[in-house]
Amino acid sequence: MATVREGNRPVMVVVDVQVGVMKEAWEAPRVIGNVARAVERARSEAVPVVWVQHSNHELPTGSAQWQWVPELVPAEGEAVIHKKYNSAFEQTSLESELADLGATHIVLAGAATNWCIRATAYGALDRGYDLTLVKDAHTTESMPLEGGVTIAAEAVVQELNIAMKWLEYPGLKNDAASANDVKFAVPGGSR
Repeated sequence: MATVREGNRPVMVVVDVQVGVMKEAWEAPRVIGNVARAVERARSEAVPVVWVQHSNHELPTGSAQWQWVPELVPAEGEAVIHKKYNSAFEQTSLESELADLGATHIVLAGAATNWCIRATAYGALDRGYDLTLVKDAHTTESMPLEGGVTIAAEAVVQELNIAMKWLEYPGLKNDAASANDVKFAVPGGSR
């Protein structure tokens, strides 16, 4: 069982809102706007914002694809975590950064829903953080499968929103809330 973290210190974590990740993502302009809205709200409520940036063969460090989308840029003093795996926790400094901030509640947004957002959400819960997924501030691409079947990006987003609303961990609170409705001061973000 994960250790339940005492207190209530929210931190906004923005994952992989990078040019190459968002290029073909479902409703990218709307989602980017909602991530920006959530970040603005976090900053206005003095909630720290931590940025996570992925690199791999498709997103080589320093390349145009690796850069943040122009609408979203970390502010001076906000932490930037570099990762190579889906979960923002794996072989990164995210946990130590969150510890330095006294984080107990993660408000999560970004991309891609079915890979890095899902892995980071479960990683946060497994490590004892309360979690709020910003349900209109994450996205992915549709997934073509063998046999001509495609899983629509919208369905992937909806499924994770439902999972984060109904998933239960002992002693933790988790939920999904819109960028306009997320309550940073409430563990789980909306209940």
